[in-house]
Amino acid sequence: MSRKALSKMAAAIALVVIIVVAAAAWYFAGKGTTTEEQPEQVVVIGVTDKITDLDPANAYDFFTWEVLSNIMAGLVKYDPDTGKIVGDLATDWEVQDNGSVWIFHLRQDAKFADGTPCTAHDVVRSIERVMNIQGDPSWLVTDFVESVEALDDYTVKFTLKTPASYFLAVVATPPYFPVHPNYPDNEIASDAVWGGCGPYMIQDWKRDEQLVLVPNPYYYGEKPKNDKVVIKFYSNAQALRLALENGEIDVAWRTLNPQDIQDLKDKGYNVMEIPGLYIRYVVIKTDQPPTDNVLVRRALAAAIDREEIAQRVYQGTVVPLYSLVPAGMWSHIDAFKKYGDGNITLAQELLTQAGYSENNKLEIDLWYTPTHYGDTEAQLAAVLKEQWEATGMITVNIHSSEWAQYVDQLSQGQFMVSLLGWYPDYLDPDNYLTPFLKAPANSWTGTGYNNTQVNELLTQASQLTDQAQREQIYIQVQEILADDVPYIPLIQGKLYVVLGPNVESLKVSPLMFLLYDTIQLKS
Repeated sequence: MSRKALSKMAAAIALVVIIVVAAAAWYFAGKGTTTEEQPEQVVVIGVTDKITDLDPANAYDFFTWEVLSNIMAGLVKYDPDTGKIVGDLATDWEVQDNGSVWIFHLRQDAKFADGTPCTAHDVVRSIERVMNIQGDPSWLVTDFVESVEALDDYTVKFTLKTPASYFLAVVATPPYFPVHPNYPDNEIASDAVWGGCGPYMIQDWKRDEQLVLVPNPYYYGEKPKNDKVVIKFYSNAQALRLALENGEIDVAWRTLNPQDIQDLKDKGYNVMEIPGLYIRYVVIKTDQPPTDNVLVRRALAAAIDREEIAQRVYQGTVVPLYSLVPAGMWSHIDAFKKYGDGNITLAQELLTQAGYSENNKLEIDLWYTPTHYGDTEAQLAAVLKEQWEATGMITVNIHSSEWAQYVDQLSQGQFMVSLLGWYPDYLDPDNYLTPFLKAPANSWTGTGYNNTQVNELLTQASQLTDQAQREQIYIQVQEILADDVPYIPLIQGKLYVVLGPNVESLKVSPLMFLLYDTIQLKS
């Protein structure tokens, strides 16, 4: 074959190769087989809530605990499908000395988000840190734990002050989460971004603006179903709804107005109803006049009409509640039904006995926080004012402050009467009684309530393993609660999360936290 023919053949072969390579590149690009071409799964969650404290030694509110539960890990956790407590950092555990000693065996592949191994020594240091700092949630450790020690690098031993039948549920709370070694030993780190061993790490944090989370590259569990979670903070429910409808967020969470929820349902949005063990209640200061008078507190309880609150404020999305223990949980009784609903006559009788009249009115300062519980809070305060003033013997002054300040004012005992809500730390009636009624575990409420009999009863119940015996004690405590009235239960309700059209799936924990790693967008 001539040189000229060989040259033509080489050129033809080269052209074929170019065409094949180009076609292959076009084909595989269209199929999206390269990771670079895959669209990033960025989930945007909108809230009207606020993060109070990124330090589990001091954080003690629902939404902050949700965030901590996604960036940290505990020894155990609740399985979202079964509701049962299962191992997390701990692979297994054993109970000794009739429930006074608990030993946890840790997995050896757990790491913080920078690759630092997480050992038993980190667990011990973190728990001792909570005990030393004495922040609001510290009672969850100090009321139970006498000492904690590392038996070796991957074994932790808890010695309890007294046996606690539900200690495993307590261990699932954030005060027991091991924190990164960068957290200072004896100081609160409110804006800490080091996190823990959970499925996510903090990439960016601008208080009250946004929190950006990305997967922890060293997480030992299943990889999150998304590549990034952005939490955006909105000033009110109207702004939150608008962001959802404009496609700025994928998930609208805590808290839309009841009317917004119904409107969005009507527009075809996927609205998830989360079964409610959350409660709303009135907090009353018991150690300063005029509310140190139990007759005054009982009068306030009698004048409240819960059904009117459920309909006017929440448009029927909640139900009246007559105890701090929610309906549907074992040991619940309707302790406050003895006062009736909107029983103005009884309220007037009690106020008269306390020395008040139409010419000498009881003056009450009622506080609320405007965004933490959603835009309905101002209306709730207004309705309570109407109901109390309907006695003709009460004058109500309404005040408000934003959540971070509100929490501080509350714990310092600055409120005469205030509004709060409660989401369970652990799923047991004790969690709806001990944090409120047992001194000093209830110091965060600022009520000054301290009933020796109640303290003893709650301690006794915590040590029993027989549920029937515990139930009888909790019933007795609820009856005392209704007599002493340091709190007035109002309503029990569901939580609602609204999903944008791009959301494929989402799971919620038994504690009603969103599990960010389960949120997946449609491809």
